Amino acid sequence: MTPHQITLDHGSGGEASRELVYEIFLSRLDNDFLRRMDDSAVVDLAKGRFAMTTDSYVVDPIFFPGGDIGSLAVHGTVNDLCMQGAAPLYLTLGLILEEGLPMEDLVRIMDSVSQAAREAGVQVIAGDTKVVPKGNMDKVFINTSGIGSVPDGVEVGSHNARPGDVILINGDIGDHGVAILTRREGFDFQSGLTSDSAPLNGLVSTVLAASSRVHVLRDPTRGGVATALNEIAGQSGVGMYLFEETLPISKPVMAASELLGLDPLYIANEGKCLIAVDPKDVEAVLEAMRRHRYGKNARVIGQVTYENPGRVLLKTRVGGTRILSMLTGEQLPRIC
Repeated sequence: MTPHQITLDHGSGGEASRELVYEIFLSRLDNDFLRRMDDSAVVDLAKGRFAMTTDSYVVDPIFFPGGDIGSLAVHGTVNDLCMQGAAPLYLTLGLILEEGLPMEDLVRIMDSVSQAAREAGVQVIAGDTKVVPKGNMDKVFINTSGIGSVPDGVEVGSHNARPGDVILINGDIGDHGVAILTRREGFDFQSGLTSDSAPLNGLVSTVLAASSRVHVLRDPTRGGVATALNEIAGQSGVGMYLFEETLPISKPVMAASELLGLDPLYIANEGKCLIAVDPKDVEAVLEAMRRHRYGKNARVIGQVTYENPGRVLLKTRVGGTRILSMLTGEQLPRIC
């Protein structure tokens, strides 16, 4: 009989560990790789190009409007791969659990992992679990690794932006960070705001099918849109203009930001994609994005330029211009 809480025995490698693996993990993530119960998985990969990533998730709270630490871990890893144009294939999952974590919370997280992996079309093929004494950490941390295949000819890294490119985004910014903050601090804005956490591999494949002249893909997670664009500008040696009047920011995010003294351009997102594309293909890419469930509010938000290399400038609604620098300090800790 599975106990109601995680105990140190669950991390011992003995019978309790075995029960945890079979009853909680394997029952939800079952596949040919995991069923062998080896410490690693052997996969056959065709010759070609592959992207690989690793990430860790320490979000607080572990459950939030629109998701939880389990779905977030899958979405974040999948999105890191597809921002290189990769089709995600396999993930690994490492969990560090605090003694006393309610078993129902772990079950809920693993159900979420399973659902997110199915939606993204990836398999979790290896994993690990450790348990630490109560008080030595906060509930649950997750580490992931992922691998995906990159089609020939696709080159969409942050170094590849070109003057003249148009900058697109697939929807509203700041939803994830504000959803986390309001739940963490107990604010109630009566807005129904939820995290935008989502797997973007389907959207990315749609975009790449619509244009062979997509030059950059980037997800603006920690540090937000402004920081991500600064990194692209610096790595590509180009300047950028961002248009304030076209930025998609929902009223709840704007209201919360004004109340709390935050700038939405620096708030984390988990289901958004910045795209730098040749101006000839802008309409084709926008049309393709808007047909996808995660791109219905896609729009143009900026332009890549020769001017001011390494800098991002915001053209304001009143006709002025201000510099958007990199994020300094930690605006919202433990956001992912």
